[in-house]
Amino acid sequence: MKKLNIIISVVAILLTILITALLVDIFEKKQEGKQTFYRVVEITDDTDDPAIWGKNFPHQYDSYLRTVDMTRTKYGGSEAFPHVPTDKDPRKFTSVQKIDEDPRLKIMWAGYAFSKDFREDRGHAYMLLDQELTERQVVVKQPGACLNCHGSTYSIYKKLGEGDIQKGFDIMNKQPYHDVASLTKHPVSCIDCHDSKDMSLRITRPAFMEGIKVFKASQGIKEYDVNKMASRQEMRTFVCAQCHVEYYFKGDAKTLTYPWAKGIKADQILAYYNETKFKDWVHKETGAPVLKAQHPEFETFSQGTHAQAGVSCIDCHMPYQRVGAMKITDHWIRSPLLNINRACQTCHNVSEKDLMTRATTIQDRHAQLRDVSFDALIALINDLKPYKDVDLAKTPNKHLEAARQHQRDAQFLFDFVEAENSTGFHAPQESARVFGLSIDMSRKGQEAVRAYKDSLR
Repeated sequence: MKKLNIIISVVAILLTILITALLVDIFEKKQEGKQTFYRVVEITDDTDDPAIWGKNFPHQYDSYLRTVDMTRTKYGGSEAFPHVPTDKDPRKFTSVQKIDEDPRLKIMWAGYAFSKDFREDRGHAYMLLDQELTERQVVVKQPGACLNCHGSTYSIYKKLGEGDIQKGFDIMNKQPYHDVASLTKHPVSCIDCHDSKDMSLRITRPAFMEGIKVFKASQGIKEYDVNKMASRQEMRTFVCAQCHVEYYFKGDAKTLTYPWAKGIKADQILAYYNETKFKDWVHKETGAPVLKAQHPEFETFSQGTHAQAGVSCIDCHMPYQRVGAMKITDHWIRSPLLNINRACQTCHNVSEKDLMTRATTIQDRHAQLRDVSFDALIALINDLKPYKDVDLAKTPNKHLEAARQHQRDAQFLFDFVEAENSTGFHAPQESARVFGLSIDMSRKGQEAVRAYKDSLR
């Protein structure tokens, strides 16, 4: 009996120790969860170096640094593509040249800088470097406005505008690209999306402030101020939409402008461009005044089921992760298909295999429709080639004018979907609708070419 009492006492002591340790661990984790960061250094509204922010936010900074990783999915991302360094381009690795993979791109962009160099997008770590070293910089003198989406420019706005970011934005837009690039130290940085005082999300790009204001006005919401009126969940999309959008350079001032006055769908944006008579260049092989779509992820995503359900860009591309007791946002911005567990299964109670199959099925079907739409556009361009030197100002002809307009419309609609980087996943039905409109424009263009040929007899 005495021996049993000793055993019981020892077990009780051990249990007490274990329970105490557990309670201490729980308490420490609760405290850790409350203290989401430790202020090691002071951060101000002029601290543009992400490494300094990283002293206070080491976990976020470590994941931010991982955007250098190059991992390809079936239809996107990039693998390290060997590159022989030169004096002009010291890179040892780049990404694959897309215009070599699909020569139809060269035909579509004939006479434009993209027909000379258009590579697969790499991670955010390369957004500044790859633009500075693209051969497009050799072909055409780009304006400083290009840096709005390819570098950390908030501090540059402030410096050029003496504290007024709108004034600095206006000055930067029209400066030569390399003059602005010499001032740009980092790719997108913490300060571009976060307020240094309380780390809240904020919009720092005047182009988006004005663009979303114009778009909201088209919906009947007057004087929309995104930094005051947007919800936190909306901001989790808007901070990405500062750059992942369609845009153009307006007027001699090269003002970066989002063409959203009529709406943000592809055909609404095309209607805006047609009304304003804007063109990016005259097609070298057809003489048509054409447009180059940029990267309209925000506009396309906004038409999809995830956006309608209130999901944000950050929910999928920068999902929450646990670090000890802390729940933080993963700043390794990447395809959700490389992170299905946290990016998708938080909401979808489906196996990773099934979710991957669903996504790739959408993308496979999109790729098939892309080829149909692209072939239709190339067929129209080939039909128009024999008449590229016809000057409609000297010899007006409604049929040839219509054919060139149809090429412009078909090409922009196709390129709008092509330039959007989800291979249809952001909004499958909307992307298919726009491809359908493009195919129809190509068909009408070919009909107009036939009518023009008949008019010459």
